[in-house]
Amino acid sequence: MKTRVLLTNPIDPSAAEVLCAHADVTIAHDTQPATLKREIADADFLVVRAFLPPDIFEHAPRLRAVIRSGAGVDLIPMAEANRHALPVANAPGANARSVAEYVVAQMLAFSHRLPHITNTFRARGWDDAKKIGEREAGEISGKTLGVIGLGSIGSDVAAICRQSFGMCVLGHQPRLELLPASVRGVTLPELFAQADFILVACPLTEATRGLIDAALLSQVKPGAFLINISRGLVIDEAALIAALHEGKLGGAALDVYEQQPIARDHPLLAFDNVLPTPHLAGLTHEGLQRVSRVAVEETLRLMRGERPVNFVNPQVWDAALARWQQLDTRH
Repeated sequence: MKTRVLLTNPIDPSAAEVLCAHADVTIAHDTQPATLKREIADADFLVVRAFLPPDIFEHAPRLRAVIRSGAGVDLIPMAEANRHALPVANAPGANARSVAEYVVAQMLAFSHRLPHITNTFRARGWDDAKKIGEREAGEISGKTLGVIGLGSIGSDVAAICRQSFGMCVLGHQPRLELLPASVRGVTLPELFAQADFILVACPLTEATRGLIDAALLSQVKPGAFLINISRGLVIDEAALIAALHEGKLGGAALDVYEQQPIARDHPLLAFDNVLPTPHLAGLTHEGLQRVSRVAVEETLRLMRGERPVNFVNPQVWDAALARWQQLDTRH
């Protein structure tokens, strides 16, 4: 019987072609929990780009491994994967450049007031739009960037902003001694008090859930611009809304939210100084190609019975091999 791979979402066509040469590949009809639980029943491998229901592995008797087409594994119920001895692999850093460019684009758009100018130009004409540029537009060069989480994305943004725009870069993460030499380590209150632009790029963990709260936002430098490409639950949305209402926070670029998709009538979408996008910072053609290629490479590696390169839970490997032997005997 040919190996069956279930994709929660489409991947890059060229990577999919490689995978289809080795397996029977199916794309889920949708990403609703009931659909995923039904369609995973005969899958040997699962490639993930959507949130999985917490009990999905109870419905996957043949499943051997889970491959995240991306970096963040909060989409996967990891405790359950470990309990079922399911190896999990991911593709860290594969779309970091795409996300980094998104961050810089949002910084430039906010600083130069491009959305406001464009909307005014269309609605009220040349002169009114030009006045906004004269009164409000600024440069990011020489400003201070604060980065929370200096992984692949945070480090990439820090390097671009320092080298290309001469920005001062502050950084915060659990181990400040591991920051790049060009980034000055600070506490979170110091970062909020000093940064003109604040990038939230840390993973969602129990330690970072609700990390950006009312107390931190009350210490923000007046007019600062907040960018979140991490996960929505890292920021207390009620506190963010309050900070925007008070006017101390200059604005925000948000690619992720507490609940996704975000409701069309959500209060955050009513602010003119909020630049919202639907969780697409890493979705460029190039980024999707790189992520898909790594995900397929890891899937093929696991299909051959080899350890993945980007092994999220290596502690399950021995149990996984024993479970695979049982599956081989059964089928």
